[in-house]
Amino acid sequence: MTFKRILIVEDEIELAELIKDYLEKEGFEVTHAIDGEEGLQQFQDTDPSLVILDLMLPKMDGMELCRRMRSKAMMPIIMMTAKGSDTDKIVGLGIGADDYITKPFSPSELVARVKAHIRRYRYYSEPPNQQQSLKFGNLIIDPNEYKVTLNGQVIDLSAREFKLLHVLASNRGQVFTKDQLFDKVWSYDHMGDYNTLTVYIRKIREKIEHDPSNPVYIKTVWGVGYKFKGE
Repeated sequence: MTFKRILIVEDEIELAELIKDYLEKEGFEVTHAIDGEEGLQQFQDTDPSLVILDLMLPKMDGMELCRRMRSKAMMPIIMMTAKGSDTDKIVGLGIGADDYITKPFSPSELVARVKAHIRRYRYYSEPPNQQQSLKFGNLIIDPNEYKVTLNGQVIDLSAREFKLLHVLASNRGQVFTKDQLFDKVWSYDHMGDYNTLTVYIRKIREKIEHDPSNPVYIKTVWGVGYKFKGE
């Protein structure tokens, strides 16, 4: 599997060309679509290893396109938005985006994020060695198949949600600060944006906890961070 194919879905031609130039200088193969419908077609045709997706698109908006792509594949999705609203960011992360970046941004920063996501995606897609599944009662986390099951049912987690859960569960009982989790799961400077982590923890709890407001597996350590507690 190649990890060099990038799809940009952006209707601002000059911005897309700028991003494309920066990525191609780093050895990536880049495809560009100018609207949501073309983006979906390019996604199906090229099987990209990462998608850079604008929120505001003609024909099909970025939110809907993100939903459709995420239902088909687990590659990283970076959402671009000109809006400063935290609601847009939270919704984007909630429907399957792995990251977001707010316009205007440094192309070099975006390239750094792309490399970080590709590096993580490659590791989890092609683990160097077979790893043991983690079992906590009826919850099973299989890093080899990138799969989580609960009570025999497969739980639909995004790539980022799986990584975060796996880091916590494979270090059961260890308290991770928010900075440590960003370093292990995101691998770039989060600049104090802890809201992103909070959103991901909440989404995981909604999927694996019987009562997300009273979690059994992922515990909050107030003033510090989180830990995984499973029997």
